Amino acid sequence: MFFNKNIFFDYGKSTIRESSIPELEHVIAFLQENPRIRVEISGHTCNTSSWGFNKKLSESRALSVTNYLVQKGIARNRITAIGYSYDRPIANNATEEGKQKNRRTEFKIIQ
Repeated sequence: MFFNKNIFFDYGKSTIRESSIPELEHVIAFLQENPRIRVEISGHTCNTSSWGFNKKLSESRALSVTNYLVQKGIARNRITAIGYSYDRPIANNATEEGKQKNRRTEFKIIQ
């Protein structure tokens, strides 16, 4: 995949961390160079709290990233934002380190 890092979030928040801005700028540059490509922004959470709470939070995280890209000039119709709650972990939720890795958004080329 061309994106090196996911966009990570603090527990219970959908605010983009300052440390994620360089990766978002990388995504923007890629999308500007490839105007026909569409992406899915997948929001994820750890398994703390209920599935329903995390579903809304994961959607909010995906929307935060979408809004950032749109504010930087990427057309909204090129972006699909989906929240997956805690259904697709990339790390074990038994540790704080694993939970932090699961509080993320990912980018997937869909066209």
